[in-house]
Amino acid sequence: MSMLDSDTRAIERPAVMSPTPVTRTAQATLRTIAVFPKHYFLENLAARADGSLLVTASTQKELWYVPRPTEDRCAEPMLVHTFEHVPMGIAEIAPDVFFVSVSDLSPPHRCYLMRLDLNGWTPGAALTPEVAAKLDDRARSLNGSCFLAPDVLLLADSLAGLIWRVDLPANGRESQSRVWVEHSNMMPDRHTAMKPVQPGVNGIRFAGRSHDIYYTSTAQKLFLRVPVHPTTLDAGGEPELVASGMMGDDFCIDEDAGTAYVATHRQNTIDRVPLARQKSGATQEIVAGDPFCQELIGPSSGVWGRQPGDDGRRAYFTSDGGAVAAPPDGRIRIAKVLEVKLAATPPP
Repeated sequence: MSMLDSDTRAIERPAVMSPTPVTRTAQATLRTIAVFPKHYFLENLAARADGSLLVTASTQKELWYVPRPTEDRCAEPMLVHTFEHVPMGIAEIAPDVFFVSVSDLSPPHRCYLMRLDLNGWTPGAALTPEVAAKLDDRARSLNGSCFLAPDVLLLADSLAGLIWRVDLPANGRESQSRVWVEHSNMMPDRHTAMKPVQPGVNGIRFAGRSHDIYYTSTAQKLFLRVPVHPTTLDAGGEPELVASGMMGDDFCIDEDAGTAYVATHRQNTIDRVPLARQKSGATQEIVAGDPFCQELIGPSSGVWGRQPGDDGRRAYFTSDGGAVAAPPDGRIRIAKVLEVKLAATPPP
């Protein structure tokens, strides 16, 4: 269903629609490509090969389709599916086959992995996800996700303070899940005055060349990595500090340049973090949001575009407009999907 088809989802649109708003910073150019109502928490997103996007709206329990953006107008989002529980992470296992992590945040905290096959799907058509895996009773709140291999998926569990491994065998056999890594640096902060409770391990990505898993720990303001055993795909060592001091959420990695671009959500910035190993941790650099930028409020996740030349240069970021944490001026805006064009970073 199109957002314009429902008066319950009326959108406060930008005043200028053609061309769409552009905000320039020293190292990034931001452009709004899709808008959602106020109080929508756009949590995570995935880019499809045709240039369109899939976006999870966690508090609304929805999955949305955003058509491939054009240069002169905002795209019109369409509702794909409403889940029974909260959807967050989304990852593609094969062409147009996606897995969405969903969690019941109330006791008994049931957590599932849902499979969506978009092959042959057309926008507006009904889509019925299938349960691919049910995690055990330790699972609390599935968040970011990434694939290690075509049949191995990792899921960050923000409230349990651990990372799950899910093996997805072929031939109709049942999926198997187990804890991949558990560490104190993954735990949430249940004692802070910030509301809601600040998550622990949050975003997670696999760097295939170095064979490392990177993850953010939001409450502890940490960005870390874990080596991956090349044969078993199990954790190959203890977590190692990459950077600290930012409340990182989800992120995307540019392995050519040896950097990560991290959405800091309640800090309203996108930070560039060098991935080179350093004894005292890296010094991150704010590439968007400093000084405060009204176009970039509550960024939560980023993904590279799928067109030639996009890697390292063109990404798409979700923002909630301050729905979770009000911006410095206290005014909540509409939620958005942003195109972020980044200045080239020389290889390390």
